[in-house]
Amino acid sequence: MYALVTGASRGIGKSITKSLLKEGAEVIGTARSSDFPKEFQKNDRFEGLYVDLANPETLKAKLEPVFNRDSVPGILINNAGIFLESGFDTDDHSWLEAWDKTMQVNLRAPALLSKWALNRWKADEEGGILINVSSRAAYRGDTQEYSAYAASKGGMVAFTKSVARDYGQHDISAYSIAPGFIKTDMAMDSIEVYGEEYLTQGMAFDEITSPEEVGELVAFLASGKVPHMTGATFHINGGSYMI
Repeated sequence: MYALVTGASRGIGKSITKSLLKEGAEVIGTARSSDFPKEFQKNDRFEGLYVDLANPETLKAKLEPVFNRDSVPGILINNAGIFLESGFDTDDHSWLEAWDKTMQVNLRAPALLSKWALNRWKADEEGGILINVSSRAAYRGDTQEYSAYAASKGGMVAFTKSVARDYGQHDISAYSIAPGFIKTDMAMDSIEVYGEEYLTQGMAFDEITSPEEVGELVAFLASGKVPHMTGATFHINGGSYMI
């Protein structure tokens, strides 16, 4: 396996990368600014790239060349995302600014990365696997302050289904993952404020989902064992909703 994982330095992306490396994969991981874990830096099957997905020029300069190499990743995992607050009482300029940045990072950048990967995979006729990390917000919505986030993740699911419909004939599979509340560094503020018991109300479990569980799910899909599940969304949310 040879994979590209965006947002690989922390949270869910870190767990995905760790699971893939455990399976013997070669991994290119991206980060905006945070350091990659030392265990990744010491692994000769890991390559770290610093890329700001909010900057289209940097995105093109740093990541398009990856899909022009002699050997390219056959697995693309679009994991990186942002969660910006922008309530409806915000002035129009600031509100749209938050929407534009959210769409750039959460939807436009993954779509462009996918385009580069799909075109190369189709040309090489060796197949490929696309895994897009969406969110439960794509299905159950979010509060109005985070409507841009929910809309971007809903768009990612629809985009993934569109890829699945057309590219199966080229031995390319596309999946979405819809995590719920995950116990990552980014979530610790909410855990500290509200407590884990409050945040798990209505769930099937009394604990928040671990990022390692998401990493294992992604590694399984990356194995290529279930190609006929292409287009499917895998919901991993502790039973906070069930489809």
